[in-house]
Amino acid sequence: MPMEPESGTLTSRNPSQFFLNLSRNLLLAYQSFGVVYGDLSTSPLYVYRSIFVGNLPDYQTPDVIFGAFSLIFWTLTLVPLLKYVFIVLSADDNGEGGTIALYSLLCRHAKFSLLPNQQAADEELSSYKYGPSQPQSSSSSPLKRFLEKHKKLRTSLLVVVLLGASMVIGDGVITPAISVMSAVSGLQVEGVGLALTHGEVLLLACVILIGLFALQHTGTQRVAIVFAPIVILWLISICAIGLYNILIWNPKIIYALSPHYIIKFFRETGSAGWLSLGGVLLSVTGTEAMFADLGHFTAFSIRLAFAAVVYPCLVIQYMGQAAYLSKNITSIPNSFYKSVPEPVFWPVFVIATLASVVGSQAIISATFSIVKQCHALGCFPRVKIVHTSKHMFGQIYIPEINWILMVLTLLIAVGFRDITLVGNAYGLACMSVIFITTFLMALVISFVWQKSLVYATSFLLVFWFIEGIYLSAAIMKVPQGGWVSLLLAFVFMIIMYVWHYGTRKKYNHDLHNKVSLKWLLGLGPSLGIVRVPGIGLIYSELATGVPPIFSHFVTNLPAFHNVLVFVCVKYVPVPFVLPEERFLIGRVCPRPYRMYRCIVRYGYKDIQRDDGNFENQLIQSIAEFIQMEAVEPQLSSSENTSFDGRMAIISTRSNATLTVSEHVDSTGSTIQSSKSLMLQRLRSEYDDENPQLRRRQVRFQIASSGPAAIDGAVRDELLQLISAKEAGVAYIMGHSYVKARRSSSYLKKLVIDIGYSFLRKNCRGPAVALHIPHISLIEVGMIYYV
Repeated sequence: MPMEPESGTLTSRNPSQFFLNLSRNLLLAYQSFGVVYGDLSTSPLYVYRSIFVGNLPDYQTPDVIFGAFSLIFWTLTLVPLLKYVFIVLSADDNGEGGTIALYSLLCRHAKFSLLPNQQAADEELSSYKYGPSQPQSSSSSPLKRFLEKHKKLRTSLLVVVLLGASMVIGDGVITPAISVMSAVSGLQVEGVGLALTHGEVLLLACVILIGLFALQHTGTQRVAIVFAPIVILWLISICAIGLYNILIWNPKIIYALSPHYIIKFFRETGSAGWLSLGGVLLSVTGTEAMFADLGHFTAFSIRLAFAAVVYPCLVIQYMGQAAYLSKNITSIPNSFYKSVPEPVFWPVFVIATLASVVGSQAIISATFSIVKQCHALGCFPRVKIVHTSKHMFGQIYIPEINWILMVLTLLIAVGFRDITLVGNAYGLACMSVIFITTFLMALVISFVWQKSLVYATSFLLVFWFIEGIYLSAAIMKVPQGGWVSLLLAFVFMIIMYVWHYGTRKKYNHDLHNKVSLKWLLGLGPSLGIVRVPGIGLIYSELATGVPPIFSHFVTNLPAFHNVLVFVCVKYVPVPFVLPEERFLIGRVCPRPYRMYRCIVRYGYKDIQRDDGNFENQLIQSIAEFIQMEAVEPQLSSSENTSFDGRMAIISTRSNATLTVSEHVDSTGSTIQSSKSLMLQRLRSEYDDENPQLRRRQVRFQIASSGPAAIDGAVRDELLQLISAKEAGVAYIMGHSYVKARRSSSYLKKLVIDIGYSFLRKNCRGPAVALHIPHISLIEVGMIYYV
């Protein structure tokens, strides 16, 4: 769940509260080592190799090595420390971070979403208003009005976000390959007593990778307790080795902290030095994890861990490697393991291998999360989501994605065999995500933080200039392995955009072909067909209006249930929705029709749990709405045309509202739990009329502050709801086929008829994704021509 606002701050007038917050943040900072910094801390394994091998074969001199270290130092200082720690970590969305969180913030403060299913009631959500400022009016920012007005610009913004998400998924493929291959490459170092061939080392790396992905289904909680100590031990080890190398080999390396050596570096290497920046940027790979994994920690704890431990340890290690290489130029291909003193080689090798596995585990888990968030935005096909922990809400496992990642990772490891080539792909993917984050962050500064356009533009230009230089160098490495990250990003982005495009077309078709309320009222309360006992839950993607598929149902089904509920499951631009604010209830037609609407709202990080309690929660909310409507005139109206659109947020925590409880003892008998004499009497009347029914029953109760009496119409409606619940609940869905019109362009036919249709047939069905019981499911086929 999202962190409370006060959890990330240490300012408190109460000393005990201050120390409580301090101790909590220290604990979170300790835990963050195993989740956030595994990738970033293992970069010293391959950075210097990537800088020099293939890039600077003719410039391997002490001065160039000093310049390379100076570049690494200032890159670490400007990007992770200055940009992320001091600026980006402040742009959290209810404690959540990452590109999806930034896009969610923008959609909440401006009309950037391409699916127009947001309602005014959504803004009443507790987590909707959380943030540094309230949404500004649309008239206060000409730039925001301009972006909202042009759909192509909003589409371009979505494409940029999908590109960032695709690059993160690409990281999930490349990171395990380069981390594990770099760690086991120490077995090729001569003089360690076990010098394996390149093929044997590659085979060992593949075995470790297969084991890593095979264990994902168990969840990270089983081994999480050892993650943080491994990374901390690794950081302490590389820091000690760095200090040793500085003191033994070349203490003058301290002078390379001056940016003067960067000028000397480029003066001596020229264009070759610019190309080597693709290796330098590998020193900040994993930086995005500080922001993406913010939801599991606090901004203060992540800042503390990086500034106090990670940053100084990495700087000292890179400085020590440079000191060693300045006196041992020929050791560049295996710079890290060559710089390790021989007596501690094997302990360091074991720790390095474990740390690389930890780093890979973190990015794989982050990939699962990003896929889940993209699915919530309607940008990824439906997949199976498995909870791996009963306590940590964010720990999930997606089988389909896991095995796809494993196959792709093995293909990269076996196909390239060279750490340098894999590093070229890795650097391009990571820098692209950092580059996109800077762009989204500039929009957040302007639209969410409501800072001046000059401030946002200055941030954008300064960091785009720095990152653009690195990105340009990484792009030049596309022929030497960089094309892999582009290919992976392109494939995943095409999948996500095709799915979103098809979903949007289907939604717009429903939106523009809604059933006329006049036609529905003309059918009368019986809807022109037989109304049979029971509750029918009709699933639709529309938040307002009656979908066209309902008329298809009426035409093809000879009977409908006494109580009909149009259920819309949608995601709102917040990370989490509180359970008591999840249901939004309203009427579709006047009371005799017994037709309701229920909008079930989830945040983009919420998980729909298969707990079997959905029916009871829904009936509870409808019953509460019926009673609330009786005492609040604004929820009802004599004008039939205004029924659909007035919704009420049903909160079960309210003392004055109706609640539902269900208790079943060990023998299966129902235990009476109602405190309301009136509803006990309603329940007794129904039981007397139906003594043969001994199934699980729903018990209603009203809080002591509730009304003493209830009018006859409301009483009858509640009785009918009880009766319908006892008769059973049916889930009614449309089995839709989306096809392009004959007049559509060839490209649209390709996207809809082939791309979207293929994804639909090969992903999980909506009934499975919504945890609908198969025995209660009714599907009616319908073809959409979009």
